[in-house]
Amino acid sequence: MAVTPIVMCLSNSGLPTAKHVAKILGVPLHGRMDRVADADVYFENALDHARTLFAAGTPIVGVCAAGILVRAVAPLLNDKRAEPPVVAIPDDGSTVIPLLGGHRGANRLARDIATGLKTHAAVTTAGDVALGVALDEPPVGWRLANPDAAKSVMAALLSGEKPQIIGDNIWDLDGDDNGSVKLIASERSVVTDEDTLAYHPQKYTLGLGCARGCDVDEMWDLVMASLNKAGIAKETIAAVGSLDLKGDEPAMIETAARLGVPYRLFSASELEAQSAKLANPSDVVFNEVGCHGVSEGAAIALCDGTLTLEKQKTANATCAIASNGDLITEFAGRSRGKLSIISTGPGQHSWRTPEASHLVQEAEELVGYGLYIDLLGPLAHGKTRSDFPLGGEEDRCRYALEQAGKGKNVALICSGDAGIYAMGALVFELLDRGPDQMGVSDAARRVEVQCTPGVSALQGAAARAGAPLGHDFCAISLSDLLTPREDIIKRLNAAAMGDFVIAFYNPVSMRRRTLLAEARDILLQHRPADTPVMLASSLGRPEEHIRYRKLSELEVDEVDMLTVVLIGSSHSKLANLGEGQRMYTPRGYARKIDGDLS
Repeated sequence: MAVTPIVMCLSNSGLPTAKHVAKILGVPLHGRMDRVADADVYFENALDHARTLFAAGTPIVGVCAAGILVRAVAPLLNDKRAEPPVVAIPDDGSTVIPLLGGHRGANRLARDIATGLKTHAAVTTAGDVALGVALDEPPVGWRLANPDAAKSVMAALLSGEKPQIIGDNIWDLDGDDNGSVKLIASERSVVTDEDTLAYHPQKYTLGLGCARGCDVDEMWDLVMASLNKAGIAKETIAAVGSLDLKGDEPAMIETAARLGVPYRLFSASELEAQSAKLANPSDVVFNEVGCHGVSEGAAIALCDGTLTLEKQKTANATCAIASNGDLITEFAGRSRGKLSIISTGPGQHSWRTPEASHLVQEAEELVGYGLYIDLLGPLAHGKTRSDFPLGGEEDRCRYALEQAGKGKNVALICSGDAGIYAMGALVFELLDRGPDQMGVSDAARRVEVQCTPGVSALQGAAARAGAPLGHDFCAISLSDLLTPREDIIKRLNAAAMGDFVIAFYNPVSMRRRTLLAEARDILLQHRPADTPVMLASSLGRPEEHIRYRKLSELEVDEVDMLTVVLIGSSHSKLANLGEGQRMYTPRGYARKIDGDLS
């Protein structure tokens, strides 16, 4: 359980217990607004709050009725291997109940809390109750090679069988030399089946080097051959490391991903500090990158150990293995750095994707326009914030990339969809610019960049209206700050002649007041005066305001920069239905039916 839990409290009757639990764990206390007198973070709706945190992968300890937590997260349950722990505690702290994630840290978390409260942990998972162990959650520093077999092996043990224990007895279980199931602890690779579990101690680190653009399979084949030569299983590798100049090298990134371990980076000076321990120091390498060995130096630096297997090489790749003799749970070096471009949607938290929430939860630093970060609510609590004003878009994106270039996990927060009139394109433009074009540093170019989709303003507006985008549509920004005015006029004429439904972004501002009126007049040349228009302001926020107009009656003064303007095509309809006015654009099914019947 790597993510920090939070404690939720719903009423003052549970506040003493909640404060005690938060102190035991050293984590923040989230309290129900107007019902809890003293908390670090406040929320309005318990079900929504718990659901948001759970979707983000945050372990939840709720001082409340267990049913509240169950109802909150039930719609999100689909993979017990990925779901975070959820623990319930009654207001009086009389017991601690792990509801979900028993084998992902919930049972351990519940026992830690129970010890601090001097009460009982109501653990219900069969293995923990009968044997005191969860076979698919090995001790820290050990790795299970075949977790899919854990269920059948545990079933056999619960039926009364005793296992053959081969190697270290990491579970401290009674064994039987003739048992039908096996628990094997070994550094070497093990052939397994549904009756055998293989555990490997993570005692080794892997250093990699390669020529730029090395083939992934060439690197992987070298690593597998080297592990075989060293006589160790791939699961014994705790981390992969290399020179920071190789932070974006696909072969190394993919090797770490296949091994399922962190990829750590070192400066040339950090690797040069290991030169006395190298088996194959090279002046050629030193002259090229500033250290006498990359793969050997990285392997040693990762664990502060010595070489187990000196440098192995192919035409384009090198690798080396090191160990300090102990289980390795902490690594030197820094991460590659990551920038997540987060699309939060228009502002309504239920429109934010679980992936976006999870990436925000993982981030160390949040960068963005202050209002957009505020809309994250409790997800932003406790994180470093770097707020930028409107208009500082390039500074914002450059700062986020450079922070990621230092090895940080950074989230760039954007409203709507970050790839639609937002920061996504600017991030990639900065990465694509040359050094003489005000781009970013080489370190920033090597970071991982991940984009998340979001509900765009046009989608949110369309959902509120009904189905105005039911046929061909386009989006046009009416801001001439970045796009030449003549280009905007050209696109308006083309969209008007094409009879597209049109979503206008950035329709007006304090200084830009004329293009929306020009757009209206251009469109009136090609579609009826009573064409329906939807004005959607502050979508997904408490002040949301939806209204409809005829195209001929569209007035600039009732539109602001928080308004999306949806202009129907000549076929769009505004219908008075039982639940009020709804706007839609037919796709032509009626004509298809008529044609089929004729």
